[in-house]
Amino acid sequence: MTAITQLAPNLDHWQERVDLAAAFRWTARLNMHEAVANHFSLSINEDGTRFLMNPNQMHFARIKASDLIEVDANDPDTLSRPGAPDPTAWGLHGGLHRHCPHARCAMHVHSIHATVLASLADSRLPPIDQNCATFFNRYVIDDGYGGLAFEDEGERCAALFSDPKQKVMIMGNHGVMIIGDSVADTFNRLYYFERAAETYIRALQTGQKLRILSDEVAEKTARELEDYPGQAEKHLSELKAILDAEGSDYAA
Repeated sequence: MTAITQLAPNLDHWQERVDLAAAFRWTARLNMHEAVANHFSLSINEDGTRFLMNPNQMHFARIKASDLIEVDANDPDTLSRPGAPDPTAWGLHGGLHRHCPHARCAMHVHSIHATVLASLADSRLPPIDQNCATFFNRYVIDDGYGGLAFEDEGERCAALFSDPKQKVMIMGNHGVMIIGDSVADTFNRLYYFERAAETYIRALQTGQKLRILSDEVAEKTARELEDYPGQAEKHLSELKAILDAEGSDYAA
């Protein structure tokens, strides 16, 4: 059966759950997860304040569509209820969905190369190739890490996403937060940012002078990639097809 037709649990927003579960599974396969930490969320109401996210401390490689919990960013009693999310997930993602309605989906990881970039004194990503150019003037750097992302830290980080064009936060001394319009859009951006960060880190390791694109070419490339039709959706569709062919239970 395909992912779309595996509708055994009677749950709302089923296709969104399936897409998010697939993103968790593939993130683990790419070794971009970190143990039972890190979190993805997806808004399911108009103002973005109700969202799906992973259960507290469940490994990405085991998450199924039916496992995802529904959270209300405006419910102050969330952490005292049964099945409460991880407190840092509530702080970071709750703050983001409360204050950034354009962040329909949010993916936070400590992936290796993005975190190395976030650990540099200069965490900028210069446009040295097409992948890096994708993010030209489209990220924000957080220089104010203040410890685990409980509610105060979440509110502070959310305020940094003030420019709708910037959909990547390089979280200094921490990791990366990616936002987008859908699971497909956000996961595709997460994937390519990690690839871009890896290219840059490996280029630095050569010790050679970098070949940096002009601002004009970098911006042109970023716009062209933003307008490229259907690439994110096809990327996720192909990943789900692979999981389905393998008999994965992600869509259960």
